Amino acid sequence: MASANCWRCLARPSQRLLAPTSLLTPAASVPAAAFSTSSTQPTQLARGGKPGQKNPDAGMSRHIRAGKRLILGKKRKQGGDRTKPPGPGERKAFRKRIQLSNDNALEVPGLSELTAENVVDPDSVGKVVGLPPALVDQLRASEAFKPTQNWGLFRSPHTLVRQETVDLAKQLTDTIAKKETLRLVVTGDRSSGKSIIGLQALATGFLNNWVVINIPEAQELTTAVTEYSQIPNSEQFSQPTYIVKLFQAIYKANHHVLSQHKVELDHMHLPISVNRGTTLAALANATKEPEFAWPVFQAFWRELLLPGRPPVLFALDGLAHIMRVSDYRSPAFERIHSHDLSLVRLFADALGGRTAFANGAAVLGVCTKGNSLTIPSMDKALAQAAARQAGLPVPPRDPFFAKYDERVFDALNGVKVFDVRGVSKLEARALMEYWAASGILRLRVDEKNVSEKWTLAGSGILGEMERVALYDVRAAL
Repeated sequence: MASANCWRCLARPSQRLLAPTSLLTPAASVPAAAFSTSSTQPTQLARGGKPGQKNPDAGMSRHIRAGKRLILGKKRKQGGDRTKPPGPGERKAFRKRIQLSNDNALEVPGLSELTAENVVDPDSVGKVVGLPPALVDQLRASEAFKPTQNWGLFRSPHTLVRQETVDLAKQLTDTIAKKETLRLVVTGDRSSGKSIIGLQALATGFLNNWVVINIPEAQELTTAVTEYSQIPNSEQFSQPTYIVKLFQAIYKANHHVLSQHKVELDHMHLPISVNRGTTLAALANATKEPEFAWPVFQAFWRELLLPGRPPVLFALDGLAHIMRVSDYRSPAFERIHSHDLSLVRLFADALGGRTAFANGAAVLGVCTKGNSLTIPSMDKALAQAAARQAGLPVPPRDPFFAKYDERVFDALNGVKVFDVRGVSKLEARALMEYWAASGILRLRVDEKNVSEKWTLAGSGILGEMERVALYDVRAAL
């Protein structure tokens, strides 16, 4: 039997029905909305009230569940950027672009051009000379210009002949005249002009009709950004795509020299047809396929080592990057030493004196401080080489350091160290006069200002001189 209380509850009128009709809100008269996760907070203005008027139903209970609305799918930005994204490689090309002229700069008259004679003349020290257009094309093809250098501030490319320039050019020409091999490492402080010295060495090679081979950035060979493959029946690895690119640079920069010499060896093992009587320029431009690049480069290298060939200048910038274990991996997933890469091994053998050049050669390794690694084996080997060159006691190895790399010591065995320091005040004055004549430096070039900039630049460090003279923020105050 059912209880009587239940019937009383059903028969009892609700308070909502007893409430006056005038107190009911429109939300109360509308049926309850469906479930929603959105936040619904009706304001007083939305209900038709006036700002400052008291809400009459503030004490009434509400039966609407507040929350957030669930949005499924990807959110679309309203009015987003609709510009075309840069293409593949466009950012890198913009970052590494080289500008060698500026039409807004003034042309400096009365300057001589760089020649094979005045580059070794001691009277040329402290003079700014221009680079001939043909030489500029060769240097551009070999990627001797750097994006960090301020070539784009002036009307045409010019360079300062320093005392180090004449000394290095004399060492190059005297050694090759004796048909010997000069193995040199260029060191120095940061921003002291080591890459410019390397560029001037390449210019000396082009002016003397040598075969110039330049590796502009050694880190591209060891940082695992270039395709590589293992050479069959060998423990070495080749980088065919980079070698094709290097072949194109050699062909463009040395075409007039290579076209004067013919192929003398039989290269029957090559996957392409190379007959006797073919020019070395045609051999350098013969391969377009990456898988054939390394065998053809070996044949080209053997042809350059024959008697009667032009001298060879082999240069590399960023020496520290090839004196370590690279970022590449072997099939066993072990890191590959840089000297197990075929092109790096070729340069290391030439720098270490294990390659015989019958016509004379110069192997030049340029160190860099802006993007360099700390290699204890390389630092110790260069310190020992510098001590032998100066006639000082050779510093021994640290007996408590067990991670010396013997392959680095073998590659730097017997090299000469060429230290680059700041420019003298005479050279600094010539450089500032050229800046002023170009309209870049708006400052009186006298003894006081030259001494001030030379001192602020750390005794003539070229990079610091450009910073304090050309980018002086105090001039805007």
